[in-house]
Amino acid sequence: MSNNKSISNMSKLTNITTAAALALTITSSAMAKDSSDFDYVIDRFADIEVLRYKVPDFENLSLQQKLLIYHLTEAAIAGRDILWDQNGKYNLEIRKLIESAYTNYKGDRNNPQFKALEKYLKQISFANGLHHHYSMDKFSPEFSREFLLSNITNKPANIDTLLSVIFDPTVMPKKVNQAEGQDLIVTSSTNIYEGVTQPEVEAYYAALKDTTDLTPISYGLNTRKTKVNGKVVEQPYKVGGLYSPAIERIVSELNKAAEYAENPAQKAYIKKLVEFYTTGDLKAFDDYSIMWAEETDSQVDFINGFIETYDDPLGMTGSWESIVNFKNNEASARTETLSKNAQWFESHSPIDPRFRKEEVKGVSAKVITAAILAGDSYPATPIGINLPNANWIRAAHGSKSVTLENITQAYDEASHGDGFNEEFVIDEPTRKLLDDYLFITDNLHTDLHECLGHGSGRILPGVDPDALKAHGSTLEEARADLFALYYLADPKLIELGLLDNPDAYKAEYYKYMLNGLMTQLMRIEPGKDVEEAHMRNRKLIAEWVLEHGKADNVVEYVTIDGKTYIRINDYKRMRELIGQLLGEIQRIKSEGDYEAGRNLVEKYAVKVDPKIHDEILKRYAHLSIAPYKGFVNPVYNLVKDANGNVTDVTITYGEGYLPQMLRYSKDYSTLSK
Repeated sequence: MSNNKSISNMSKLTNITTAAALALTITSSAMAKDSSDFDYVIDRFADIEVLRYKVPDFENLSLQQKLLIYHLTEAAIAGRDILWDQNGKYNLEIRKLIESAYTNYKGDRNNPQFKALEKYLKQISFANGLHHHYSMDKFSPEFSREFLLSNITNKPANIDTLLSVIFDPTVMPKKVNQAEGQDLIVTSSTNIYEGVTQPEVEAYYAALKDTTDLTPISYGLNTRKTKVNGKVVEQPYKVGGLYSPAIERIVSELNKAAEYAENPAQKAYIKKLVEFYTTGDLKAFDDYSIMWAEETDSQVDFINGFIETYDDPLGMTGSWESIVNFKNNEASARTETLSKNAQWFESHSPIDPRFRKEEVKGVSAKVITAAILAGDSYPATPIGINLPNANWIRAAHGSKSVTLENITQAYDEASHGDGFNEEFVIDEPTRKLLDDYLFITDNLHTDLHECLGHGSGRILPGVDPDALKAHGSTLEEARADLFALYYLADPKLIELGLLDNPDAYKAEYYKYMLNGLMTQLMRIEPGKDVEEAHMRNRKLIAEWVLEHGKADNVVEYVTIDGKTYIRINDYKRMRELIGQLLGEIQRIKSEGDYEAGRNLVEKYAVKVDPKIHDEILKRYAHLSIAPYKGFVNPVYNLVKDANGNVTDVTITYGEGYLPQMLRYSKDYSTLSK
C-alpha cells in the first residue's frame, strides 16, 4: 500500500500511505477547529500520543450497512494475535505475562516500578510486540527482573527464555534489520522466518519464479519460511495451517458480513476472500483482489488480510491488517476528479515513455471514513491506501485508492497550538502559507500518492517485481511521493478546481523538505541510522534535491539566532529536480536496476548528520511534542428488541487506551500460548 500514516505520523503501505511521519511535523489551521467538546487526545507516554477519531455519519447508514460494518469490525479485531505472532516468536507469551502482572498487581500503583511496568505494557501494546513500530529497536524495560518475577503467579515453563528476551538487550535486538552487508533474515527478529538464511530463501524463490509469467502470484505473501529435512519449505497461513484458530474466527465473521453485502459483487468478493483464507491459495487471493478492485458501487468497504510487506526484511511476506470504512460522498469529489483524469497525468509524467502505461485502467479513488483499525493499521495507522499491490493487477484491472480523512482530521485537531511552526518554520510569510494551504495540499499529496502515484508507470516484461529486494519499499514510496509532489505544482490542479492558488503547492514543498532534511530526525536515537522505509524515502528525496540544486541555490540551510532553518529559494527549479528524480527512480523500478537503487538509498537515505540531529532533538525537547501518534477504536454494540432481533448498531467513543488493549486481549486471544 503505500502507507501514509498522517501528517503527524507518516508511515506504511505500496499502498497504505502511513503519513505517520510526514504529518508529524507541520500543523495547519486551514481546517476549521472542531468546536465540540470531543476529546481527541486520550493518553501520552514515552514518545507516543494516543488519539480518538470520530466516525461521522455512521448513524445515517442503513441497518444493513451498519450490520455489515459490525461483522467486518469483528473480523478485523479477530486477527490481532496474528500480527503479534508475526512480529516476534515470544510476543504473545510475553504480552500475557506483562498483562497478568499488571492486572493482578496488589501494591501501590504509584510505585515507580509499577509505573514502569505500565509504560512498558503501553509501549508493546502500541507496537503489537516488543519492538518499536518505527525504529524496530527492542524496548528497554525500566522495571527490574525481580519486580516482574515477584508479580507473576503462574510462571510458564520457559520463564527464563522469556525473561532473557525481555531484559537482555543482545537477544532479538531488532525486529527488522536493513543494514547493508548483513544477513537480513538472521539478524531480524520477525517470526516469518525460522532456521533459514537470506541466501537460502533468495535461492528458494529464484528457483520458483518464472520471469516470463505476466500474472505472477505474490510469492511468500502468506507463509512462514522454515526448514524441513534441510530444505526450505513454506508453512501457509490458512484454516488448518498456521494461525488457524484466528483465521477460523475471521472467516466466521466474514461469512456473517456477506449476508449483509450491499450488492452481489461485494458478496462474491467476500466469499472469495473466505476461499483464500480456507485454502491459502495465492491464486485465489489474486482473484479476490481483482474482484475487490473492480467493485466500486458499494458505500461500505474494507481490507482484511496479509497485505503490506514492510516488516519482512526481504519485502515478500504480508503483515496481517484490516481497515473497515465507508465512503465520504462529499469529500470524494476531489479524488474522483483525479481518477477521472488519470490518463492525462500518466501521459504527461516526466519519465521515459517506455515506462508509461499506454492505457490507465480502472483507477478508482475516494475519501473514506474509517470505522475500525486493526492489525498492522492499529494503533498507528495509514492516512491513505492504494491496493492491490500486485503490479499486473493494477495495470490490467485497476486499483482502489482512498484517503482516510477522519484520521487526518483527528491529527489536525490534536496538533493545534503545539508550537511546531513557530519553532521550525523560517518566517511568518512561510507560516502563513502553511496555515492557508497545508491541509488541502497535504490531502492532495496523499490523494495523488495513492490514487495515481502507486498505480503509475510499468515494469518492463521479464523484470522480477521483487528485483529491488530490501530497498523495494523505500524506492516505491519515493516514486509515489515524487509523482505527487511533481503534480501538486502543475497548473492542471488549478484547471480541475482542486486548488485556487498557483502558489499553494509551495506549502507542501516546504513541509516536505523540512521534514525530510530535519524534523523527522526527532524519531531517531543519537548515533543511529535511518531504517524505516518511509523515513528513508523522504530523506532520499530531500537530500537528493538539496545536493542537485546546490549550483542554483534551490534549497539551503540558513542559521538565524543560532538555529538552523530550511529556505527554499527557487520552487520552480525544485519541481524540475523532483521530475528528474522521479524519472530515474521509475527507470530503476521498470528495469529492476538493483545496484542503482541500492546506491541511491545508501547515499541519500541512511546516514544522519550528527550536528543537525543533536540540534533537532534539543529544540523538540522544549516543545514536548510526541513523535508518534496512534488511535483507540470506537466501540460498536448491537441493539436488540425483546425478541432478540437486532434493531440498531450503536457507536461509543469513551473506552480508554489500556482498557481497550486489555479487552481485546481478553475477548480476541485467538492464539493463546
